[in-house]
Amino acid sequence: MISSLVKAIIVVLLVSAAPTAAALVKLSNSGVCHPPQSSWYDRTKSYQPFESVDACLASGGRLPKNIAHLAQSASANQNVAPMRNYSRSAFGHGWDDSDGDCQDSRAEALISASSTPVRFARGDGCRVVTGRWISPFTGKVIQNAAEVDIDHVVPLKWAWDHGASSWPRQKREKFANDPVNLIPVEASFSKDQYRIGKALLL
Repeated sequence: MISSLVKAIIVVLLVSAAPTAAALVKLSNSGVCHPPQSSWYDRTKSYQPFESVDACLASGGRLPKNIAHLAQSASANQNVAPMRNYSRSAFGHGWDDSDGDCQDSRAEALISASSTPVRFARGDGCRVVTGRWISPFTGKVIQNAAEVDIDHVVPLKWAWDHGASSWPRQKREKFANDPVNLIPVEASFSKDQYRIGKALLL
């Protein structure tokens, strides 16, 4: 979550540059909050309207990359005020592809943990469809990537309750995508991850 100070600055800049204070902020179907200054504002036809950037962000939306990048740079050395309630989005939206090779952290975890070479959906080497994974908890062998969940050895909720709520957003996103903290398990087993992670740490 972007720090309150940075959010306030962004809101002031957006409102002052807006042609009218009543201009809507558009939350796109992909979860991006487009203020009138966004290059995608006019092209976003299917959206949920909000009266302010703050309201859109509070609903779980995120800023466009160009605006979010400026906000992250400005807040890189600031601590984020703790939020009261855990939200998965506080650790980023989905799996990150930090090295830009088209394989996000889920794909890289699947590739790393497979005991046989993985097969991809297409020739681009991005989305893993098959491999051979052995659950560290049950010993079950899984060959279909769709039946594998990538869980966090230290669950995000557990980390949140034990200090991550006060981390800067960038640190939380890095933690959520850290390959050392990612483990493939069968999808049905991952539902009890909070208990598993707590047991592993005790």
